[in-house]
Formats: sequence, C-alpha cells, structure tokens
Amino acid sequence: MSQVTATDTAAAPLSPGAWLGVLGGGQLGRMFCQAAQALGYRVAVLDPDATCPAGMVADEHIRAAYDDAAGLDRLAQRCAAVTTEFENVPADSLRRLAQSRITTPSGDAVAVAQDRLAEKAYIQAAGVPVAPHAAIQSAADVDACPDALFPGILKTARLGYDGKGQVRVASRGEANEAFQALHGVPCVLEALQPLDYEISVVVARDLQDRAVSYPPSRNAHRDGILALSVADGSVPSDVAGQARSHALSLARHLDYHGVLCVEFFVLRDGRVLANEMAPRPHNSGHYTQDGCLVSQFEQQARIMAGLPLGDTESLRPAAMLNLLGDLWFDAQDRQREPDWAGVLAVPGTRLHLYAKSEARRARKMGHVNILGADAAQLRERIARVSAVLGLPDA
Repeated sequence: MSQVTATDTAAAPLSPGAWLGVLGGGQLGRMFCQAAQALGYRVAVLDPDATCPAGMVADEHIRAAYDDAAGLDRLAQRCAAVTTEFENVPADSLRRLAQSRITTPSGDAVAVAQDRLAEKAYIQAAGVPVAPHAAIQSAADVDACPDALFPGILKTARLGYDGKGQVRVASRGEANEAFQALHGVPCVLEALQPLDYEISVVVARDLQDRAVSYPPSRNAHRDGILALSVADGSVPSDVAGQARSHALSLARHLDYHGVLCVEFFVLRDGRVLANEMAPRPHNSGHYTQDGCLVSQFEQQARIMAGLPLGDTESLRPAAMLNLLGDLWFDAQDRQREPDWAGVLAVPGTRLHLYAKSEARRARKMGHVNILGADAAQLRERIARVSAVLGLPDA
C-alpha cells in the first residue's frame, strides 16, 4: 500500500469530533490531548503503561507496545491522523501508520532524529552550521580524531537525552576510556565550543508546507536536564533571526510536517550552531501554553487536522520552570508535597502537573509557567517561585 501524502488532505480539514492519535502516553502526549480536545477533537493514545499521564485524559487508551501490529492497526482504524510524543518511538511504527493515515512527523524524519550522526549530516546538508565533530565507531576512530576535537563531549549516537549517554573528555586517553565505558556503541565526538548561552526554537510546518516559528527561549540546564527556559525578548534580534531561519531551513530540508524543536549553541563571537533537534513539542516550548495565543500543542493538533497554523507571537514575557521529582523530598529524603499554594501566590504563575503516579529524583513531574509585564518583572517572579520551591537562583 502506498504512503498517504500531505496533499491527500490539503482540501479537507478534519471536523471537530474526528479522532487524532498519538504514540506515547507521557506528559507531552497528555498536553497534546488537552489541546486537541479544546478544539473539539477526540484523541486515542497508544502506550503500554496503564497509568500513563496521557492515557488518563485521552478519549481512548490503547494499551499496547509501540511496535505491536494489532495495536497500531487499531489506532489507524480509529484515527484519521497520528503523531508521536517522543523521538524514540520505532520509526517503522510510524511508517506502518503512514500506509493508511496522515502521519506527522514521518517515520523517516523521526529516524534521522534518533541518530546523532544522521542528524548532524542532515543539519549540515540544510546549510545550518554545527560544531566540529567526528563519528566514533571503534577505538581506532578515537585515535584518528583531529587534536582540535579535544576537549570535547563524547555522545552516544542513539538513545541519549537529558544528559544521558554524554561524557566530557579532555584528552584522547579520556575519550578512549569513555568509549569503553559506553560499551563501544556508536558515538559522536564533538569539540567543546566557547559557549555564551543556549537557545531553542520551536517551528511548525503544516501539510501544505506553510511554516511558522516561535520566539526563541534562552535555556539553563542543571545536571544535563533543562531547568529553566526564558522567552523575554532578551535574545539579540540577529541571533534570534539566525536561529529561526536555521530551524525553518532544517524543517524544509527534512520535508518535515509537524512540530519540531531545534536547540542551538550561541557562541561568544555571536555565531549560532545547531546542537540537536526533537521531532515533537519540546520542554523549552512549554512557555507557549500561557505566553502565546496558540501553544505548540495546539499547533500540533491544527497540523494533523489540516487547520490553519496559529499565531506564534508572544503575548507577554514568559518562562518555564521545570519541576523535577527531587522537589518531593526534603533534606532527610522524606517524601513531601511541594508548596503549590506558595507558588500560585506569586502573580503571573500557572501550574502544570503531569499526574505521574510516583515522584522520583530527576523525573519530570510538571512545570510552572511564569509571566511578567516586562523582563525585569519576569525575573523577579522567577526568583520568588524558585525561593518557594527551594531551588537555586536561576
């Protein structure tokens, strides 16, 4: 059976009441469900976990593995269009769905994002600069690397996220040790750059190849996990313009349909280098739920339904503060509930909790979106929320 193409639905937007499907039942799937349902659509989620966050709010929860043929066929029978909420879903599952249903993004695009080597090749082919790097598939590759790649970061080519599968290496010897510690799986060695700060850009490209981008967020990480994203207009206009242009170029080069996030390094000399991409809504784009008229999740639903893309301009300066499971434990490692009343007492705050069944350290449990009249007020409110939660100064 041939793959369904974008033009097949160009003149036929889905009416409210139609079904949309999502592979994955995590928090991103949950927020997609809520956005799609607000537009009047019904949502089916495929996920093996009986207590997954998205399954709790979906109109139907198909409990099946992501590569289960019967489950995928049931999802296709129910839904007119399907998406994914995480990049490590089997690409072949999306390809199977695409035989009969609009699938955004495509399995081929997701496959690129699953492999750092393929990803960097696609980014460069789109004319977007990346940091100097080399493929590492054996100890001999480490020995053959140019000296200019040290110090660097050795990253597994597949299945790395939130700082996992990444090791800083100062020398060739350390790189060899790290490669062995990572069990000799294919890796990328990337030269450390004179980093000033990190940003990300969320873009949305619809089935008729129209595209929009959101204002970039400036990101801070702790222990490899995103801690804070701030979209307050403080990214210089030339840097923001480069990043938005690069992200849109990459979406076009991939023939990407859906919501895509591209993370960038901004160097001290003003250069903008692409780091990696996520073929889905992204943690750094959560600020769009309250800081923009149309969120990244509503864009995802609009694209699947063949509706016009929404307005991406910021309504007010906004920030997203991640809530990790560590907040549920006191200094003596006793479990407790964070002070949500104290958080919500700070003006301009909106709390988004994911209804996960168990708090664990480093697990994403929710986020707080914070709005301010201007950048200064936003920073003051971020500091107040952080103080309530006992977080270090952002």
